[in-house]
Amino acid sequence: MSVFAGRFAGRAAIVTGGASGLGREVARRIVAEGGRVALWDIDPEGLAEAVAEVGADHQACFDVADGEAVARAAAESRAALGRVDILVTSAGITGATSPVEAFPIDSWRRVVDVNLHGVFHCCRAIVPLMRDGGYGRIVNVASVAGKEGNPNASAYSASKAAVIAFTKSLGKELATSGILANSVTPATFESPILAQMPKSQVDYMLSRIPMGRLGEARETAAMICFMASEECSFTTAATFDTSGGRTTY
Repeated sequence: MSVFAGRFAGRAAIVTGGASGLGREVARRIVAEGGRVALWDIDPEGLAEAVAEVGADHQACFDVADGEAVARAAAESRAALGRVDILVTSAGITGATSPVEAFPIDSWRRVVDVNLHGVFHCCRAIVPLMRDGGYGRIVNVASVAGKEGNPNASAYSASKAAVIAFTKSLGKELATSGILANSVTPATFESPILAQMPKSQVDYMLSRIPMGRLGEARETAAMICFMASEECSFTTAATFDTSGGRTTY
């Protein structure tokens, strides 16, 4: 049992990318700490497994790049949960590993659609539901690539930098509303997303981490759960780092 058992009692969360990796770990912890969750993901089999494991109260299988589908899922999750207090946008893809001059245009567009437009669609749909309750915590998952840029990963780096800037803007817009919005910038950690990259790219990112190891999903999940809780009460439009020393700003 979590040492923070009861921290999310009475709270309801939506977690995107909830079928695996970081999203699934965050959802597991929120439920363990007394909250209720709705899991969103594009992978039907993984989503069904995660719902059963985590004990989620609602699920929605769709593409977050589709704004209309996001709006429908938001309404359905709100009906199932009764309220929405927390949004964690963990859905993301890496795209091609390629220099800019050879970067596939379709891959560029897809990465931006999922990683940036997906975050926008989710926040746009969920903020009004949080306003109804006068309370909210939004955690957008960015990356150290958005701070430093990774070579041969321009679409991913650009999309995550945009998530950081978007969250700064959103957090300032909502600063007096009771809704806080922050982003988290993990370094590379063990997750299914690593399978989308060649080993050479993973090795490069590992070489940039002063601690000399990959992170673990549970470490970033712990940070996210603080950001998603009432304990995070005087920080908004900020960026929290979990990078093993790679970024210190």
